[in-house]
Amino acid sequence: VTGVQTCALPIWIIKEENNRMNARVEQVLQMALLDSSEFRLNLKPVDVNALVTKVAGNIRLQIENREGRLELQPDALNSLVEADEIHLSNVIMNLLDNGNKYSPGEPEIKVTTTNRGSSVVVTVEDKGMGMNTETQRKIFDKFYRLTTGNIHNVKGFGLGLSYARAIVLAHKGEIKVSSEVGKGSTFVVTLPLIAGELAS
Repeated sequence: VTGVQTCALPIWIIKEENNRMNARVEQVLQMALLDSSEFRLNLKPVDVNALVTKVAGNIRLQIENREGRLELQPDALNSLVEADEIHLSNVIMNLLDNGNKYSPGEPEIKVTTTNRGSSVVVTVEDKGMGMNTETQRKIFDKFYRLTTGNIHNVKGFGLGLSYARAIVLAHKGEIKVSSEVGKGSTFVVTLPLIAGELAS
């Protein structure tokens, strides 16, 4: 047929969009489950250094496709926690994905693990658009989404950080954010080490 043009998307783009859509649906389902009495964590020993390295590997290509850079420093000497590996992986992936999505230019993201007393600390730092103080107070609220201006590729339901906070709290940990408009954001997740793995 003449006069008809087709535009076939590369298969990796189709797969990536499909994975993102599935992840968003999964977040909706998980948030519904978190609000029910049926929610249970599948706890087992998890090496946070290994988990962070694996998750970073899964998103690195997306960041590098935007000419960005992902730096990984798993420096915690003790990194064994009792955790639900799937949920904790989702938390880290969400923070990395946000750092990528909310960077208008080439993403620069740094992930580190350290020890603090009887805890392991995961820090995700980006140099993206950042947030004002009012936004920082709201970002962990369910369905809250950051106003993104001219960033049109940011999609979702505003559940990611609410889900992340709920999961971290369920692991008896804490999540905090510090940010400055135009300079980026830093998320800090603190989780208790398994007894016997305490930092020196």
